[in-house]
Amino acid sequence: MNIDLMIETLREMLWISILLSLPILGSALIVGLAVGLLQAVTSIQEQTLSFIPKLLAMVLVLVVMGSWMTRLLVGYCAEIFSGLPRFAAM
Repeated sequence: MNIDLMIETLREMLWISILLSLPILGSALIVGLAVGLLQAVTSIQEQTLSFIPKLLAMVLVLVVMGSWMTRLLVGYCAEIFSGLPRFAAM
């Protein structure tokens, strides 16, 4: 297999995985920081309090951006499957 083709395919795979995980992890980070700030201000030190808002935010992001994420992943999979003969020839 051509090393340049393999590196380009792996680079694209890593970039797509970052694009797919960034909205979900970003929403969890923002909600976690907001709940942590609220806990610090009100002196409520319950560890399980931030779980439900983070979970709801991640589900909301999946509902809102799920179609874009699915299209991105399906496009990448179609590109990989259409390139299989090219990969096998090397």
